[in-house]
Amino acid sequence: MENFDYLFFIEVLTGGLLSGVMYSLVAIGFVLIYKTSGVLNFAQGSLLLFAALTFVSLVERGLPFPVALVVTFLAMVLIGIAIERTVLRPLVNKPPITLFMATLGLSYVIEGAAQLLWGTQVHGLDLGIEDIPFEFYGVYISKFDLFASGVAATMVAGLILFFRYTRVGLTFRAVADDQFAALAVGLRLPRIWATVWATSGLVALVAGLLWGARSGVQFSLSLVVLKALPVLVLGGFDSIAGAIIGGLIIGASEKLAEVYIGEYFGGGIEGWFAYVLALAFLLIRPSGLFGQKLVERV
Repeated sequence: MENFDYLFFIEVLTGGLLSGVMYSLVAIGFVLIYKTSGVLNFAQGSLLLFAALTFVSLVERGLPFPVALVVTFLAMVLIGIAIERTVLRPLVNKPPITLFMATLGLSYVIEGAAQLLWGTQVHGLDLGIEDIPFEFYGVYISKFDLFASGVAATMVAGLILFFRYTRVGLTFRAVADDQFAALAVGLRLPRIWATVWATSGLVALVAGLLWGARSGVQFSLSLVVLKALPVLVLGGFDSIAGAIIGGLIIGASEKLAEVYIGEYFGGGIEGWFAYVLALAFLLIRPSGLFGQKLVERV
């Protein structure tokens, strides 16, 4: 332990935590839909891609940054509402596997629409933040990672406050706790679901811009959704707090594993270590750290 570089350890850990916040942002898009409607929305990655591709294409065609942002936001809201009306509403009370397959098919439809509208070329996305490190008490931190994590953390905090303290947020929570009870007291589930899908579109927009600025806007961007799955397994599919904690755990553990034990596996374990961790967690606590345990009466 005498040769252990604590500053380097903190640097790696900090980078992992900052990445974990961005994983959490993607995972929250899943949680919003699953918590209120019980649907595992596999199309979230395609929504993220569509948002980033729409925004960068509008900017490249001469629209000012703020105008392109507003137009893209409105487009994502309309897409969210359209998905609820054309896909979710007709499949209400269908088996979960039916709803999952519907969102899986929907993801290909959204990617196809993005290709028809904007083409398949790769785009660079500049948010005005240089991806260069700065030193903080001997620890080097990426400026862009810090900015992206700050934006993601702000949005996560806003969603938590929204769900906890606003009337609409309380309505969401009531539907999530018991849909039949919510119907019994007069809550209109289709309107609530449409609002949730629209909110999920907003989350996809923010996540798409951040991930697009980091790795470029290309069709492989939709695969970032796979990074959210281990986060959901650890944190729970129906918990925003769980998505945050799960994202931090996954982000930190994969970075530390790559640096400190990656050499024993030939390197490159950052790409799959999170799934090993998630698999182990499924064997120990299938509902996740904050997920609700299902109780079935027999």
